[in-house]
Amino acid sequence: MDSTRPKLVIRNSETRDAAAIARLSAKVYGRAEGYSAAQIRGQINNFPEGQFVAEYEGQIVGFCATLIVPEAAALADHRWAAISGGGFATPHDPDGDILYGMEVCVDPEYRRLRIGQRFYRKRQELCQSLELQGIAFGGRMPGYARRRRQFPEPEAYLAAVLDKQLRDPVINFQVNQGYQVKGILHDYLPSDRESGGHAVLMLWENPLAPPREKANARHRGSAPDRLPASVRVATVQFQMRGIDRIEQFEEQVEYFVDVAADYAADFVVFPELYTLELLSIDKNKLPPEKAILKIADYTDRYLAFMEKLAVGYNINIVGGSHPTRVEGGDIRNIAYVFLRDGSVHRQEKLHPTPSERRWWNIKGGYGADAINTDCGPIGVMICYDSEFPELARHLVNQGAMMLFVPFCTDERRGYLRVRYCCHARAVENQCYVITSGVVGNLPNVENMDIHYAESAILTPSDFAFARDGVAADTAANTETIAIADLSLADLLTSRQSGAVQNLRDRRFDLYRVDWKDPAAPGIGSR
Repeated sequence: MDSTRPKLVIRNSETRDAAAIARLSAKVYGRAEGYSAAQIRGQINNFPEGQFVAEYEGQIVGFCATLIVPEAAALADHRWAAISGGGFATPHDPDGDILYGMEVCVDPEYRRLRIGQRFYRKRQELCQSLELQGIAFGGRMPGYARRRRQFPEPEAYLAAVLDKQLRDPVINFQVNQGYQVKGILHDYLPSDRESGGHAVLMLWENPLAPPREKANARHRGSAPDRLPASVRVATVQFQMRGIDRIEQFEEQVEYFVDVAADYAADFVVFPELYTLELLSIDKNKLPPEKAILKIADYTDRYLAFMEKLAVGYNINIVGGSHPTRVEGGDIRNIAYVFLRDGSVHRQEKLHPTPSERRWWNIKGGYGADAINTDCGPIGVMICYDSEFPELARHLVNQGAMMLFVPFCTDERRGYLRVRYCCHARAVENQCYVITSGVVGNLPNVENMDIHYAESAILTPSDFAFARDGVAADTAANTETIAIADLSLADLLTSRQSGAVQNLRDRRFDLYRVDWKDPAAPGIGSR
């Protein structure tokens, strides 16, 4: 008898599923209330073992999101936004003891397949394999709003359902799955109008849980289990100089890639706008509007060259930034990331400086997505973008632990704006920030005549890191390279138990930053 492939599969989510899951979420909840692809990436990057999709004949028809939290947090009064990190799962704590259910979402056209029941079983299997104490979540009570006049308080409505005076399909389903009702979470999710914004705190106790005094956090979705303990990064302080042919630029770039690879670096980063050195090939001084179009003509050769270097030298290259003509004819300042597996990603500069807009008519881009690499998720902020804290927070929410900042500044005060802001981003997001700047001059290229840089590898400010929060830096205005080893294990430990925990102590009950879906993709694969 010939075997056939299963039609319905429950599997772990992958970052490539993010767009499909976001579309499903918008279908179920509406575009305004659905999850963004960035939130889905954050859930997967922060706790990949805890995210699941239901795939029916190759189509994603359901998803389930979880994270681990301390029991005290799970059973205390709380709100969805705070315990879920605004839907990004950033509060995931490998040292916690409760698996918390953020979401179960099923395509209404496939609800007869008992997908929700399958997700609940998957959660229980995960809880037991991780030796957690149990599963908790805020369950919906969708019949409450209709009966609010009869039951002004949600507690009275819940009591009537449990006493079988009323039927609430969600509460009844969860109780039938073995969950205990622990009380009402008031104002849990204000957008859930059917539930009046409230939720029922549900708890499933793991019958196989080890005694609490013997419980430990091994293999509980901790990033060190799936990532290298340490990552070596190199930042190039690149000198702009006049050249006669493109091969001279390529030789200069390959030299630094070779050096970084010889030191077994995982990443090497180049500065913003370093490809403008190519404009010095033309000895006639071009007006700015023609110069920027000229540099865009080098894009295809530049991409092919850098992709070849990344694969050939087995190193991930953050290729500074290169002005690129996009569909519609606009010029955008784009950082290309060349991974050693041969894939190429891009991050557009969102905030052109006044001089970029005035001299070169560079337009602001769209989107800010974390890029998954073999050393964990990373993010890129191009120079001026680092001075806007919302961008770094958005990337870190998606799981980025290292932020790369190619920059180009003309004098020391401009440089210090970037330096101070980058260190602030490292502290407030408890992440590493690697900066790379240009030095030297190009007398025959408009707006590129002088430069100042002190490239650096910056850390949070805590006991696990260097005393001044600088893992490595360079001498001012000198062409050189700086290299440092960055411990991802120390970073995650600092986030969970550092002297301060900026990332987890955010007040989601007071503020949040919402990102709109971009009009054009910010990062994509070639």
